[in-house]
Amino acid sequence: QVQLVESGGGLVQPGGSLRLSCTASGRAISSYTVGWYRQAPGKGRELVATVTGGGTTNYADSVKGRFTISRDNAKNTVYLQMNSLKPEDTAVYYCHLRIATIDRWGQGTQVTVSS
Repeated sequence: QVQLVESGGGLVQPGGSLRLSCTASGRAISSYTVGWYRQAPGKGRELVATVTGGGTTNYADSVKGRFTISRDNAKNTVYLQMNSLKPEDTAVYYCHLRIATIDRWGQGTQVTVSS
């Protein structure tokens, strides 16, 4: 029943920043791990970052030091702050939630980094 809606993607120049949002409806997600994934054309889906219900974060090596995942439980939202963007960050970004054995995905939002 939980739905995830993403926003914040767009076109940005190299070195620029974007903040992606993933807002859940239908139930509170504060207790659960949320992940951001991305998929570039011709490539597999890559786990970018996760944040647990306790606030512990993990990042792919390719984005460490540049991206920050966070959550605002009052808004039932998880964010991905993306700084120092590179062309290789271009991809469709998805948020993902797992509750027990149930998986939910957002619809995806396109991030394009290009001059």
